[in-house]
Amino acid sequence: MSENKKNINNNEIKFRHKKLAELRENNNITFPNNFKINISLNEIYEKYNYETNFLNKKIFHIAGRIVNLRIMGKASFINIQDYTRKIQIYISQNGVSLKEYKKFLDTYDLGDIIGVVGYIFKTKTNILSIFCQKIFLLTKSIRPLPDKYHGLQNKEIKYRKRYLDLIVNKKTRYIFQKRTQIIFNIRNFMNKQGFIEVETPMIHNIPGGALARPFVTYHNTYNKNMYLRIAPELYLKRLIIGGFNKIFEINKNFRNEGISTQHNPEFTMMELYITYSDYKDLMILFEKLFKKIYKIIFKNYLLKYNNYTFDLNKKFNKLTMKESIIYFYPNFSLENLEDNKELIQIANLLNVEINKNWSKGKIISEIFEEKITKKIIEPTFITEYPIEISPLSRNNDINTSITDRFEFFICGMEIANGFSELNDPEEQKKRFKEQQNIKNIDNNKNIYENFYDQEYIDALEHGLPPTAGLGIGIDRLIMLFTNTKSIRDVILFPMLRSI
Repeated sequence: MSENKKNINNNEIKFRHKKLAELRENNNITFPNNFKINISLNEIYEKYNYETNFLNKKIFHIAGRIVNLRIMGKASFINIQDYTRKIQIYISQNGVSLKEYKKFLDTYDLGDIIGVVGYIFKTKTNILSIFCQKIFLLTKSIRPLPDKYHGLQNKEIKYRKRYLDLIVNKKTRYIFQKRTQIIFNIRNFMNKQGFIEVETPMIHNIPGGALARPFVTYHNTYNKNMYLRIAPELYLKRLIIGGFNKIFEINKNFRNEGISTQHNPEFTMMELYITYSDYKDLMILFEKLFKKIYKIIFKNYLLKYNNYTFDLNKKFNKLTMKESIIYFYPNFSLENLEDNKELIQIANLLNVEINKNWSKGKIISEIFEEKITKKIIEPTFITEYPIEISPLSRNNDINTSITDRFEFFICGMEIANGFSELNDPEEQKKRFKEQQNIKNIDNNKNIYENFYDQEYIDALEHGLPPTAGLGIGIDRLIMLFTNTKSIRDVILFPMLRSI
């Protein structure tokens, strides 16, 4: 902000403080809490926008924030905004008393929250409006709003002061209204499918369920480090062992890793588990959920994101991980990917940094992650994930180097990850021990060496029935459905650097 603009803002704040002080001196109740509304602004539009006869003059009590003021001598127009939309208020010294009109002119400012009592009419230009008969100052706004013509454009301020973003940017309000609707309808869908919603701990003794760096906290009574959960998976599968057969959870996960347009360290996931099902069943379920929710919210099957339009009436694509590499790099063949020497050459040709000690599956997955994922635009299930990067997935019966797992991609984003669950306790022990040997690339420190979850193995030894599990990134799904480019724009308070 320029020095000149800062001075203008400071002067405005002083001026508003003075108005508030004068109200107090005149024994006004400056922040009253006795005004009750009897209709929302959206309900007014739904019921009366197309009406032409307003002779009834039914009285309404409405409230909202002043977002526009047009002073026109003996009469003025105010635009107020509630959580649903805006409406125009007509106020004049003939509608309210001369004293009240003068008080309005002397006291009210943009950003103030007011209560209005009046009736509906339409102006000569056919604008639905409220004829004000009584007006009440409910909350005095000391700080001015951002420029009404340009909105709040500064991304940093948008995220740090989300309340301002919500006040002045209609698109932001739209995104978070849609977010609420999407999550509500996901819950409805799951309930109708016979799933039970459960809650599992957010603070874990051992971080598990995904390969990610955890946030560390400390429990004073137990005198020990504990961890914000990186995934609820191991607790949810304990519930399946306990006898539940269809469960889901929508809640927060925390991963102490990078921040980008697709990553926030705190994010919302839905995980679900269903017994006597496999990963193929989950692909069917996910595709049904994805299409159903979009249709409910947007009333059609044409999903638009960036410059792409997808017809959701079409079946989603399916490719194995190896097939996806060949699809985007047709000069290579599946035979090339099977030969270790040729595979290393391919990685070098594609400038994919690898470790000479890596297994074939790890190299293939690295090529896929670095060079393929961002190229997958059409809705696509990727299957046959290497066992090395799937420590909780069941081995494929025919090819034990891969697992019965899929991830769903669209527009270069991974939205969902599902697999047939590994329920062999001996094999899970082996995988956990292999995981303990993974070195963190950043500091060559083994972050998993103390994270062997014996309690989960004990539970698994009681018998986990054949089960399939699915995780869906809710924030990314909302990005996709609302045509939003950054995950920060669909999280009310994304993580930011301190200032």
